[in-house]
Amino acid sequence: MPRSLLLAPLFLMALAAAATAAEPKVIPLWPEGVPGLKPDATDERIVDGRVVGIHYPSLTVYPAEPAMANGTAVVVCPGGGYVRLAIGDNGGADTTWLNGLGVTVFVLKYRLVEYGHPAPLRDVLRAIRIVRSRASEFGIRPGRIGLLGGSAGGHLAASASTMWDAEDGKTGAALDAVNARPDFAMLIYPVVTMEDPYVHKGSRTALLGAIPSPALIQLLSIEKHVRKDTPPTFLVATMADQSVPVENSLQLYKALRDAGVPTEMHLYALGAHGASRDPQYGTTALWPARAEEWMRANGWLTKER
Repeated sequence: MPRSLLLAPLFLMALAAAATAAEPKVIPLWPEGVPGLKPDATDERIVDGRVVGIHYPSLTVYPAEPAMANGTAVVVCPGGGYVRLAIGDNGGADTTWLNGLGVTVFVLKYRLVEYGHPAPLRDVLRAIRIVRSRASEFGIRPGRIGLLGGSAGGHLAASASTMWDAEDGKTGAALDAVNARPDFAMLIYPVVTMEDPYVHKGSRTALLGAIPSPALIQLLSIEKHVRKDTPPTFLVATMADQSVPVENSLQLYKALRDAGVPTEMHLYALGAHGASRDPQYGTTALWPARAEEWMRANGWLTKER
């Protein structure tokens, strides 16, 4: 038998091993059992390129290259109006960008309209607790764990930034003892308020129900809950956003400023909701460069020594 044929199986095995090694690690958020799991829970599925029907929340890990890794981690909260999650291939553009900066990324799949509040809050806080409690395993520093969220994912990230110690975010598990406060947050055209007239009504309905109580509206209007120990925040929004009015970010910025929270905000004239990286919108598409500058200035991109 020719040598090439003898080597072929070994070559195929090597390829298979490499492919397996390249598969990102998926971590269940609730290995002990999802709290409040629906009895009719089905498998999640993809509809029009978006993930729906999430009953078993998870984190997908995208490590930075070892030579570039700087010890910082970011939990990415995808948007989708609390109805679906817009997660791109290989974690999406945000993951590629952050990995390129030496940041390890954890993409969060959180529960949506099937559950409503407080399930998404519990999921994002559990995610932070898992990452922080296993920091050495992931090669990160427990004091350099941030959040990135866009649209409704921005609302979830902002919720974690202001309600990390809320009783609603706990389940009685041992991990509740781990500090869930993020060290920084980047919010891109975020949903912030649940109050009229600036609310994104689809997000409010999915999260709080068709006729939420005034108390629930107040509870999930993030601008009402900013405090002095809210982590440093980076905000991006556009005047042209026809889905989430720019007033969401303006209200949050004012609340952050009033509380003395270090905050940087970039407002742009152009840019459709969810398309902020499109070059046709000029300087709006450069917000990742501004975010990198902000992260670098705060020391989060300095390589751990």
